Amino acid sequence: MRIGILMLAAGQSRRFGSDKRTAQLPSGNTLLRQSLQNALGSGLPVAVCVRPGEESLATAHGAQALVCTEADLGMGHSLAQGIVQLPPWDAVLVALADMPEIQPASFCTIARAIMPETICQPMYHERPGHPVGFSKRFFPALTALRGDVGARRVIEQQAAALIKIPLDDPGIVRDIDTPADLPPRPLST
Repeated sequence: MRIGILMLAAGQSRRFGSDKRTAQLPSGNTLLRQSLQNALGSGLPVAVCVRPGEESLATAHGAQALVCTEADLGMGHSLAQGIVQLPPWDAVLVALADMPEIQPASFCTIARAIMPETICQPMYHERPGHPVGFSKRFFPALTALRGDVGARRVIEQQAAALIKIPLDDPGIVRDIDTPADLPPRPLST
């Protein structure tokens, strides 16, 4: 199966107060760069949903840019537009740009688990996380999403197809919504 990662990075960062994609992490990377670095570290191809004029945010790091002209209408619109523009993949792992601690191995584990009729969701201590893997069978449902409704609606409607994958990676449930969510910088000595 041809599998790739679709990273959603076209949001407005309203709760963060500024463009969180450019927030600095203790590693020295920006939030987006770290998220992309981890996704690309899986060896899977990566496509990134960005707003018009922001293509270099993806391409500068070796990912494909997918322009989402309706990103301001919500995550559902971005996801739908991203799915429509995907390369000819048989499955996609939907990842979020504000989750910079997902380990490359977690992307690989979900990719290995996905089958033609399944949705694969990683779990950390019974908590659902990302990236969520969708076989091509679910692409039509994903392209129908609108507003701020993300893929959760498709997961709920297709519960019989859901496979939960336990992972020992707290990064799959940790996202950065506000500046307070950023990891603390190490103290200077």
